[in-house]
Amino acid sequence: MTHLFQTACLLGLAFLTSLPLRATDTETLSPDQSIRVTLSCPADGPTGFSVNYQDKEVFRHINLGLQTDRRAWEKGLTLRSASEATLHTDDYTLLSGKRLHCTNRANERTFRLENADGQVLSVILRVYDDGVAFRYALDGEEGEHLTGERTAYDIPEGRPRWMPRHLVGNEDFFPLNTDGQPAGAWGYPSLCEPTDGVYALLTESGLNRSHCGSYLDNSLRSDNYRIRLVDRSLPLTNGWLSPWRIAIIGTAATVVESTLVTDVADPCRLDDTSWVEPGVASWIYWAHNHGSRDCALLKEYVDLAADMGWSYTLIDAEWDSMSNGGTIETVADYAHSKGVKPLLWYNSSTNWVSHGAPGPFYRLNDRNKREQEFAWLEKEGFKGVKIDFFPDDSLSVINYYIDLLEDAARHHLTVNFHGGILPKGWQRTYPHLLTQEAVYGAEWYNNNAVLTDRAACHNATLPFTRNVIGPMDYTPGTFSDSQHPHITTHAHELALPLLFESGMQHMPDRPSVYRELPETVRRLLSTLPTVWDDTRLLAGTPGDHVVIARRKGKVWYIAGINGKDTAATLKFSLQRLSLGGSCTVCLITDEADGRHFHIEPSTPVSPDNVLHTDCLPRGGFVLILTKGTDN
Repeated sequence: MTHLFQTACLLGLAFLTSLPLRATDTETLSPDQSIRVTLSCPADGPTGFSVNYQDKEVFRHINLGLQTDRRAWEKGLTLRSASEATLHTDDYTLLSGKRLHCTNRANERTFRLENADGQVLSVILRVYDDGVAFRYALDGEEGEHLTGERTAYDIPEGRPRWMPRHLVGNEDFFPLNTDGQPAGAWGYPSLCEPTDGVYALLTESGLNRSHCGSYLDNSLRSDNYRIRLVDRSLPLTNGWLSPWRIAIIGTAATVVESTLVTDVADPCRLDDTSWVEPGVASWIYWAHNHGSRDCALLKEYVDLAADMGWSYTLIDAEWDSMSNGGTIETVADYAHSKGVKPLLWYNSSTNWVSHGAPGPFYRLNDRNKREQEFAWLEKEGFKGVKIDFFPDDSLSVINYYIDLLEDAARHHLTVNFHGGILPKGWQRTYPHLLTQEAVYGAEWYNNNAVLTDRAACHNATLPFTRNVIGPMDYTPGTFSDSQHPHITTHAHELALPLLFESGMQHMPDRPSVYRELPETVRRLLSTLPTVWDDTRLLAGTPGDHVVIARRKGKVWYIAGINGKDTAATLKFSLQRLSLGGSCTVCLITDEADGRHFHIEPSTPVSPDNVLHTDCLPRGGFVLILTKGTDN
């Protein structure tokens, strides 16, 4: 009887496990129920997620799967098990970013997928109110290597998308495209509008020493963007986890205001962050390409920082060839005497080291040499490093980045990665990483004439794309010309240091230009915050226009730009700012020539008012809004 009972139980168990799963077994909702993700495992097709936002289709299908040199999870997978949804909550503080205090909630599940050989791949899914994040978990076998990822996003032809090309240094435009042509390799972050008024921004986060970076490729099918790994072979370990694959989903405001990239990143690894001080720096390179060779000229930029009340001055490339009055130690001593903190540039010596490349070279690659160099920097009172010209996001380079971050922290040096990696959530894990370039920014006025005609549209796209995922060293706020002219207006340029978030904001124009600005403008730039309590998108469409409000204490700084070559009236409401009383506003716009400021003194404004601000072609404005002035 016992044997018969056991047999019956086993047969019953087999029957139960073969039953089709209910919708609730494969469906996961965000905490506010606005996003629904459903897993499907067709017998003759690829396993994947479908994603809906407020019952509107965002992704018809997100392919799932991995391949190693020994195993594969692609088509014909079965769902072995699905965990119950558990509420994942996080509450943390950043040192800089679009918002200091970050909170988030997600419903998390783990799906265990089985291939035809009975081998299991786990997919960890989190559905947030502002998007979806998932990663793979796999126990690697001894000597096994990851050879490919099968993750792919379907974006239907005809739907808008703003995607940069996959390039070394991640510096490109985000042109509007509707057909995925020309097909090829595309970088992060990639923005699309799958249905009217609903956006999705694709990127990755949480890279560590086991990961290389990735990019998107639609070469096989123009409407299907497959993730490609930079390295074609990665060693696997027990307990291996992939980076998080992220889709920020919702309205344009949802995307712009999201902190999802840091929400999924590892928590801060520094025991002490009291020495990390975001701020503003004077910067010589934009106006003087080889200015850091000139000791006397560098002192002028130290004086500028002191006069403007900026904390820092950046000494850029070629400082090891300095003449005209002294050495790098001379400039550092002079900066200290003026109460200005010096920052110093280095070539990473991994990519561009010949054919006119600027130095110094090979001071950071070797751990012992790096330790010696960082110890010298700390002794001489330098407060940070800008490290430039990285080759790619391969595993070896990712480890180099992390080595640099960890060693810099031990010597109390902030970090700016240039000519390299996009933000991957490291600003949470290593908060002394105050900014990163990875953007087609104002320094390109030095290089060619392309930015001149495209800058306005480009600038109006970046708040919806590149700057969403982390700090951006665009070097904004140029009122004169570099080697190639700009045709954006003065108010447009003044808006950029407020529109573009960066924990270290480098001001690029000449000392004489800043000193000749109207007092109201000088005062704004002298007190420019780089640490924000909150951020709100008040209006905007990628490439057309954008209005963003950022709060520091009781003051809201509202900046807007017109990305078009025709005049426009930007309309926006103050209601989302929850002002709770009357306020006083100082408005800075353009005079008719676009080369002078029009300043309206403080004027009472009701928080319920809908504002209309006229902008010139490629123009802009800044509003400084102070709460509680009726008391």
